[in-house]
Amino acid sequence: MFPIRDDNPRILIPFVTYGIVALNVAAWIFLQGMGTEPVLSSSVCQYGLIPADVLQLAPAGTRLQMGETTWCQLGDASGWPTLFSSMFMHGSWLHLIGNMWFMWIFADNVESSMGHLRFAIFYLLCGLGAAGLQMAAHPASTIPMVGASGAIGGVMGAYIMLYPRVNVHLLLILGFFITTVAVPAVFMLGYWFLLQLLSGISTSAEGGGVAFWAHVGGFIAGAVLIFVFRNKQLLARHPYYGWRGRRPPTRRWHRIGR
Repeated sequence: MFPIRDDNPRILIPFVTYGIVALNVAAWIFLQGMGTEPVLSSSVCQYGLIPADVLQLAPAGTRLQMGETTWCQLGDASGWPTLFSSMFMHGSWLHLIGNMWFMWIFADNVESSMGHLRFAIFYLLCGLGAAGLQMAAHPASTIPMVGASGAIGGVMGAYIMLYPRVNVHLLLILGFFITTVAVPAVFMLGYWFLLQLLSGISTSAEGGGVAFWAHVGGFIAGAVLIFVFRNKQLLARHPYYGWRGRRPPTRRWHRIGR
């Protein structure tokens, strides 16, 4: 299942959302060489978050091989800026496009709930919350963490608290059968969070892959911080805010071409 749109009107033009997407794309092009080597490995090494490096658990002089010609130097206590830079780095085209697609669908309405400046701060704090839980879960890990998904998890955590009844349209692929189904955001995002939580419990950090605890940490941070950052005056203008708001009409099932 993959979200393709939601039935949620914008109150504000999401300038910060556009800016964050642009920054991620720009970082991919100019800092990561659009995924070409050795630029990609070098960028992940330089800007990715390595828990053991940030927490100074790696002995000074530790070297981590990232590619045939790329090595990360750990243990020099210079990793704290990567708490922020890692939010704008990605590991592949698919990684970037997937994250930015989720950002595009859900972030505009969250930005409309609090305003531009608040949303920018909120987004960064969610990213820090994501990094914090990932480091707490695997403090000695030397595997670099990159991607906006932790901060975007915070956006989704806020969305489920703000607009639980708004319908999200999902692309459903069952073999040769392709269709769409519209479900309330509380079900779609709740399922996503549960999947990340169970995956985090059952997956170790040693094999690399997806930073599930970062997703969980970002989601929880967003669900909590929204009560601090929301603007009640803006939300009063939204017809589908909360559990008591009107529910948008939609076609719940709609088959599309195979």
